[in-house]
Amino acid sequence: MNNPQLDADGRLRHLLSIEGLPKRILNQILDTAESFVGVAEREVKKVPLLRGKTVCNLFFENSTRTRTTFEIAAKRLSADVISLNVNTSSQSKGETILDTVDNLIAMHADMFVVRHSQSGAAHFIAKHVPDHIHVINAGDGRHSHPTQGLLDMFTIRKYKPDLHNLRVAIVGDVLHSRVARSEIHALTTLGVPEVRVIAPKTLLPTQVEKLGVHVFHDMKTGLKDVDVVMMLRLQNERMNGAMLPSAQEYFKTYGLTQDKLNLAKPDAIVLHPGPMNRGVEIDSSVADGSQSVILPQVTYGIAVRMAVMAMLAGGQNSGSQAGSQA
Repeated sequence: MNNPQLDADGRLRHLLSIEGLPKRILNQILDTAESFVGVAEREVKKVPLLRGKTVCNLFFENSTRTRTTFEIAAKRLSADVISLNVNTSSQSKGETILDTVDNLIAMHADMFVVRHSQSGAAHFIAKHVPDHIHVINAGDGRHSHPTQGLLDMFTIRKYKPDLHNLRVAIVGDVLHSRVARSEIHALTTLGVPEVRVIAPKTLLPTQVEKLGVHVFHDMKTGLKDVDVVMMLRLQNERMNGAMLPSAQEYFKTYGLTQDKLNLAKPDAIVLHPGPMNRGVEIDSSVADGSQSVILPQVTYGIAVRMAVMAMLAGGQNSGSQAGSQA
């Protein structure tokens, strides 16, 4: 069965989900991102790989951080960038998603970065666009957030290069988290031998074990001897009814404090996709502490999104070209 994310030559055409992407593509994205990290340290923070291209950020759902990092990434690649908060524009006047996309195609858009509250929205658009146009999923419903999963993997690889010898714990609202799904697929595809999920039963998908993870309901046993702790945001806006007793009770049981972190390995790192709910998912002393790599995650997110866009628009030599562009 053909993978809609790859072209006939096996190169990346769209980035819709980490699920189904081969290991070589994930590694290629991470390796290409490595070449872009240094761009931010230059006096002129630009390379010309997307000069003359138009990138449209189509955000049917709000997300300041994701939209901003995609904008910065595209501009550093010298693309022209159009960012639309579609909820306050044509969609509110009754225009369909495909009408919006068709109008932008008529304006010669080359790439769409799509965020939507409905799972499968980016896939729907990708099926509709002509072959020369590329689609990146910037988060769809509970389904997937591939660039967040990739930037988390990039961050882990920077601090823990030996992925084949890691124990990783993902903690919190796995049920509603598209980030968790992307992280699990990325970790298992790249050969991380043990992935744990730690959460109350009400915040875990049914049969989550089929994703290749070990399930824990207790932080003390789940965090023991792990190398990486990935905290998840409580997705209160996606919860129907009372799934938790209270924020205070949740923090007491599943919030990451220094005492709980001490159960992990002494050199364990802490990640969080943001935005953080301090005092609910994570204590400020941990979020701001020496084991936290939460701010580097944001920095690396720009390089990873640059890598994805460069690979989509420029083929497979983007990394080497970036390194040679002074």
